[in-house]
Amino acid sequence: MIYVGTDIIKISRIEKILTDKGQHFISHIFTKTEQSICNSKSSPHIHYGGKFAAKEAVKKAILSSNYKKNILLNTIEIQNRDDGAPIVILKESLIPKISIQISISHTDEYATAVAILEFK
Repeated sequence: MIYVGTDIIKISRIEKILTDKGQHFISHIFTKTEQSICNSKSSPHIHYGGKFAAKEAVKKAILSSNYKKNILLNTIEIQNRDDGAPIVILKESLIPKISIQISISHTDEYATAVAILEFK
């Protein structure tokens, strides 16, 4: 079976949360690896927005499969391959024998992501 999740978020919303909540929000949602990736960019809030949308899309794909009833965003890690393409790392062995593909796009205003989950 194949399951799809998608998400879109206003970058200004993430920027406001980062300003208001700071490191507390970042540490609660993003792994150290994700923080390092985002903080190395000239506009970290845009990349935090993209990773947040990606985490939500992955979560929606997993939940739509009915395998899990809940999943914490900090157990989903969005890394980047050497060529910059995003990849999903599940921090727990949440679901055995799955493949998750992710695509992220962002502008200065919005970030969107689509996740495709497939049971092998």
